[in-house]
Amino acid sequence: YGWGEPFEGLCAQIVADFVNNFDAERARCWIAELNGENVGCVMLVKDDQPRVARIRLLLVDPKGRGLGLGAKLIDECVRFARAAGYAKITLWTHSVLTAARHVYEKAGFTLTSSEPRHTWGKDVVAEFWDLDL
Repeated sequence: YGWGEPFEGLCAQIVADFVNNFDAERARCWIAELNGENVGCVMLVKDDQPRVARIRLLLVDPKGRGLGLGAKLIDECVRFARAAGYAKITLWTHSVLTAARHVYEKAGFTLTSSEPRHTWGKDVVAEFWDLDL
């Protein structure tokens, strides 16, 4: 998508925040493996709103795409969020990420709002999705 270093910096900050604020009862990270190689990940963290979890960094390497790994990772997030007592899961994505959007929709998430932005040097449409648990 040509997002480059600013996007990489955001990802690094999300990982740093996850590690520095880790709460084993309220947060998790899953890594998908294929033939012993890491090919995907997702994080679920506590949002700023009470009883709301936030999905972060759903990433699937091209080697792992088309195998249902994104759906499995999101299913784990939903399962954990329910067990942890969250009432809702929220997430932020971009309209160009069609495979991820399909995974969210299939898992029951609803698109709640969208807005055009200029992010990481590109014109994008930011989307916000929610799932009531």
